[in-house]
Amino acid sequence: MRMYDLIEKKKLGEELSTQEIYHIVNGYTNGEIPDYQISALLMAIYFRGMNVRERYDLTMAMRDSGDILDLSSIDGVKIDKHSTGGVGDKVTLVLGPIIASIGVPVAKMSGRGLGHTGGTIDKLEAFPGFNGALSEEAFINQVNNIKIAVTGQSKNLAPADKKLYALRDVTATVDEISLITGSIMSKKLAAGTDAIVLDVTVGDGAFMKTKEKALELAKSMVDIGKRADKKIAAVLTNMDEPLGFAVGNNLEVIEAINALKGNGPEDLMEVVYELGSQMIVFSEIETDKVKARKLMENAVADGSAFNKFVEFIQAQGGDSSFATDISKFEPAKYVVPVEAQSDGYVHALKAEAFGLASMSLGGGRETFEDVIDMAVGIVLNKKVGDEIKKGEPICYIHANDESKIKNAMEMINSATVIAPEKCNHMDLIIDIVE
Repeated sequence: MRMYDLIEKKKLGEELSTQEIYHIVNGYTNGEIPDYQISALLMAIYFRGMNVRERYDLTMAMRDSGDILDLSSIDGVKIDKHSTGGVGDKVTLVLGPIIASIGVPVAKMSGRGLGHTGGTIDKLEAFPGFNGALSEEAFINQVNNIKIAVTGQSKNLAPADKKLYALRDVTATVDEISLITGSIMSKKLAAGTDAIVLDVTVGDGAFMKTKEKALELAKSMVDIGKRADKKIAAVLTNMDEPLGFAVGNNLEVIEAINALKGNGPEDLMEVVYELGSQMIVFSEIETDKVKARKLMENAVADGSAFNKFVEFIQAQGGDSSFATDISKFEPAKYVVPVEAQSDGYVHALKAEAFGLASMSLGGGRETFEDVIDMAVGIVLNKKVGDEIKKGEPICYIHANDESKIKNAMEMINSATVIAPEKCNHMDLIIDIVE
């Protein structure tokens, strides 16, 4: 079959067959089809879309382009959790140990941060010595032994996605539902778990800015998961403001440690408990979500969740003494308040700008080669709905380069809305797709 004909077919809005989709994905992965033809096809898909059958075939072809983990030797229902990204999102650091302490096997593939969204592996590397690149054997053994392991994606897990995403990124074809679905779900299905819980973030700091688009993506991913015989659900969570108070690697790790000790921000814990209760129900340890949540609350209250976190860090070579003594994390040289310019109520803390401000301080990457400054970031003093007085800190900037503080402060001020009228705190759980 000729690639020219397949581009023409999709350009006219016609369906690509299963065989044609596999031919395209395999040909591009193997270097037999050039970038310029795939670029044309991506643009045709962007404008014409794909139906649910095509999406499934695209996802499975991408999954089948590399290794597929066999986790059958792990006892119990193996569960992965995936977030579409956000600002201050340290959910995995809190959720994973809680769930594992209850006895649910958490086999998690995670990525690194890019742009204004953080990466779980980066945050875990705040613990000196932490190994975020486990072998398949070590990964399986660790989940069997302590019920949790978190590792980076291997180079040969859905390699088609890596090539296709790089091309989508430079051809303005990233934000198309079929392509996003294929990208996320091909990796999740290749990771070999029995169940997947998706945290689909919505709002200013999320990839999906509107509930409508987020819901469309959630439904698409859940449909693919079910077609692949996985237990799957998606929870839409609010990312109009940063999650929790901390933005930045060490700062978020410290907040996660405090959360596991029972001192977590309300919004962070609401997301953790909603996602976790779904994971526990999938595991069949508990069938009722209310009772599942109670199991999680008890695991935090009795210290077993925090103890599991310490065990997890140790198992992957990290220095867990940082968890038991957070003063070991090296602080930033400068901690500067950003003060409110008027009395009133906080109506907006636009999450994306806070993420970009943290990145500008050195807390994130513009390219994968950039080195992150683990100590820098932002710690909020107020959340949307809170009352604030003129001169009171909105947040604190943690910086190591004094010359970068002014720009970050300007970004934060422009992203903060204070008005005299009272307003409500944000609802965190927007919708659930099962």
